[in-house]
Amino acid sequence: MQKIKSLLAALSLCSPLLAQAADPQSCDTVRLSNVGWTDIAVTTASTAAVLEALGYKTTTTLLAVSVTFKSMQDNKIDVFLGNWMPSGVDVIKPYLADGSVAKVRDNLLGAKYTLAVPDYVYDAGVHDFADIAKHKKEFRGEIYGIQPGGGGNKLIQGLIDGNKFDLGSFKMVQSSEAGMLSQVDRATKRGDWIVFLGWEPHPMNTHYKMKYLTGGDDSFGPNYGGATVETIERKGFSASCPNVGKFLTNLEFTLPMENELMDKVLTDKKTPEAAAREWIKANPAILDKWLADVNTRDGKPGLDAAKAVLAK
Repeated sequence: MQKIKSLLAALSLCSPLLAQAADPQSCDTVRLSNVGWTDIAVTTASTAAVLEALGYKTTTTLLAVSVTFKSMQDNKIDVFLGNWMPSGVDVIKPYLADGSVAKVRDNLLGAKYTLAVPDYVYDAGVHDFADIAKHKKEFRGEIYGIQPGGGGNKLIQGLIDGNKFDLGSFKMVQSSEAGMLSQVDRATKRGDWIVFLGWEPHPMNTHYKMKYLTGGDDSFGPNYGGATVETIERKGFSASCPNVGKFLTNLEFTLPMENELMDKVLTDKKTPEAAAREWIKANPAILDKWLADVNTRDGKPGLDAAKAVLAK
């Protein structure tokens, strides 16, 4: 009987270790996509920093949104943290339909995403999508978007192709986030008119005096394109890498956090990686939520280990 009790005691001591079994070797490297938007660059960098502190390796590849989902379908990308909804619904729809990608969770609430103008343009009478075409000359017949393939660009092009709000003769100027904002910066310094794709979180909301336009509910959604940002994974990723999957389930960002991180990149000229590590070091309490019931790569409790690494 004593031997049985001893054996049961030994097994009970081992059971926590068994519960903390490490992810399989196939999970050693987590492959992330960054679509080039500053908000997604900093959230992706924050995620990579924590994963690396847990002992995982990460790779981050710069890809357009449409290419991201195709790469996930082809098992070349594991995780994407930047699916803005509802503007991205058409881009992701076929991949959700065939089961090649899946939503993990909403990682940001309260975002907005729609057309915007400088405050002096708003004060001159451009309050709504319906007001844009009335001032075609001042806008030079142009609406500024971001890089090709983005959901916002598709929505703008849909307005033009459908001649909605009499915008059929307008041209969408595709560039990049940085390229578009350089145009906004140039225009606001000169007092020129410009209508562009705006969103929050983003330091543009504090760096420029800007206003969002009403009228875009049917295309961008209500509440000025009120949006959520989703974490997306390739088919079966969390099932095959449950420890990383638990981390992704916990992972949530806030508007103030992202605005601060993005400002470090856009204003202070830090890399997303440096900004992320600096912010986490200054705000270690965020890890309490992110790493609840998450282990290191080799199966040990993750919270204290990650805090020790990220405090350096």
